[in-house]
Amino acid sequence: MSQTSDQMELREEDIRAHYVPAAEMLMHLDHAPRLAKARLSLQTAEKSPDVAATRRRFRSTTPGILSRTSAPSGGVRLLDRIAESDEDDPLTSPAQAATAHALRRALSIAFTVADAFSDQTALTELKRINLEGRLSPERSAEFTEYLAAESLVALYTFANATTFFLATRAGEQTVDVGNVDEVLTDNAPLALHGALWELDQKLGQFATDEPTLIATLLGYCEQLMAKVEMRAANAGRLASFHAASWRVEADDFTVQGFTPARKAKGTALTMTFKKPNEVVGNHIAKYQAMKLSKMLMAYDFERKLNPFAELGGFIFTFMGDGKPGTGKTTLIQMMAGLVHEYCQNAGYPFRYQNLSTDNIDSYQGKSGQNAKAFINNVLDPGVIGFGTIDDIDQLAGKRGDRQSSAGQLEITAVLMESFAGANTVVRGNCTFGMFSNYPENVDDALRQRAGARFLVDGPQTLDDYIDILYLLMGKNHDIPVGAHEVFSAQEIKKAVAASFEGHSRPHEEGLQKVFEQVQAQVGDLDTIAKLGTYLKGIQEADPRFTGRAIKNITDAVKVRAMDFELPDEWIEEPDLFLFKDYDTKKGMISELRQPITVEMLIQEINRYADSEFRYADKSDEVAIDAMVRDFGRQELAKKRYLDGKI
Repeated sequence: MSQTSDQMELREEDIRAHYVPAAEMLMHLDHAPRLAKARLSLQTAEKSPDVAATRRRFRSTTPGILSRTSAPSGGVRLLDRIAESDEDDPLTSPAQAATAHALRRALSIAFTVADAFSDQTALTELKRINLEGRLSPERSAEFTEYLAAESLVALYTFANATTFFLATRAGEQTVDVGNVDEVLTDNAPLALHGALWELDQKLGQFATDEPTLIATLLGYCEQLMAKVEMRAANAGRLASFHAASWRVEADDFTVQGFTPARKAKGTALTMTFKKPNEVVGNHIAKYQAMKLSKMLMAYDFERKLNPFAELGGFIFTFMGDGKPGTGKTTLIQMMAGLVHEYCQNAGYPFRYQNLSTDNIDSYQGKSGQNAKAFINNVLDPGVIGFGTIDDIDQLAGKRGDRQSSAGQLEITAVLMESFAGANTVVRGNCTFGMFSNYPENVDDALRQRAGARFLVDGPQTLDDYIDILYLLMGKNHDIPVGAHEVFSAQEIKKAVAASFEGHSRPHEEGLQKVFEQVQAQVGDLDTIAKLGTYLKGIQEADPRFTGRAIKNITDAVKVRAMDFELPDEWIEEPDLFLFKDYDTKKGMISELRQPITVEMLIQEINRYADSEFRYADKSDEVAIDAMVRDFGRQELAKKRYLDGKI
């Protein structure tokens, strides 16, 4: 293996050396399940001898697939199982051939990585000593631990590679394959035998056609990776696998510990996109969404970093809140449409995903797995990603709330760890938006992980209401507009300037009292010390206003320092900016930065603190109302009891 950078290359000849045993495993293997329960017979029903052998097999005409007409009956015949997915069509379909090749390639890579792991550790020597019959009792436990580690390495690599190779064939369909149980750790070959046996069971249960064939395969591999990752967390002898990184140059595939490799492909979007002028009101939210859309495009795929993330001012997470019907969905459609259009122009892969209540599952741990898969798909450094969590108050549970289900709490834990955990890395290729009509019902710690706040309050002014009526009426009428210049009030820079200026003083009553008290005490808030006094006053009024809140405020101020949109021509003509090297892009952005002012800082403190006071007041009112209702029920129940009406 040759060293390239910080990665080791898996040589093609080493991988291909495993092709024959891998193909034989796919053609036929015998396995007696030890942990899982068989759900179906492994033998396909045989036909009468008078009927010619109509049960189709893969033929030797498929490149790289061996003929196996002499394979014994019974056992696991995975290639036959794949062939049954198209109602006995006598010809091998492209999807079936691709699936077979992907499985053989994934198995071969798994064996090669297991060999490399064995050579890196003491396992190869222990195998040799064991074969010679010289393994001492003292080293027997060590040998068993290494074999278990090698098994986990092989299983994860197999599932990881299969998912990677079949990613481009994934459709919108998903299959819930249930639990994966046959995870054996005696040795790598037996572990892979068990995996193929259980995969055959899942395909027999769920793969009724080619779309469900691919969906079942991917669903099984995702579950297998999750199960192996959990087992590996408590297994020993895996330090060298965690630290190593292997690359398969021919496939652009990287094995990096128990981290899934993602194929850099975008998703086909079917949503209705909105243009910015179709979003009425919501000036600050619209402006920041438009800026963020262009910021994402500055991501450098070679460096895997965005200059905005390094310079400051990149919005990794944000929360949009407002009353029902104020335009949250429209804002999502606008931002997704902008990024999609920009990516198409530049030839970048774009991936949009939404985490919805459909991802809450009754199986323990499945909701968390769904949330983690959502996060990983959007974080993929090979794409520009936009992830949304609509109605997050319903999706993520509030800790301590008896109404929160186990699945909701799992999702909360995953989002908190992913958005601001010890291992969170912000590359600047993606952003996550959380949206809610009732943000006061969102867990405090999760809500504070939203680095920016977009108040989605819909149309506010008379001009806004005229504009939205004109927009929604469409063209099929003859009603005159009257004395009004359509959309002039929606001129973004003028509207945003007015909106920011409106935060020079607080809006919420509780915050206004703090602001006036601090001003009376220290005078105008024009120094760091005085502004710090204001922040301390806010914390005394609301203990939930912590250091994380101050970080979010300073991040928002840095965004204001980047208070410019990348010129349209930089996006429309990629050679002017997008296709330049990282350092050049960073320099071009730096030249556009603006100085941070006291006014900016006060406005951002007020914007953030207003939202927290608004959430806290609503949350307290909701809790009080609930307690009042409970007390009322108790009194009524007591009265009925005493009156003997039960």
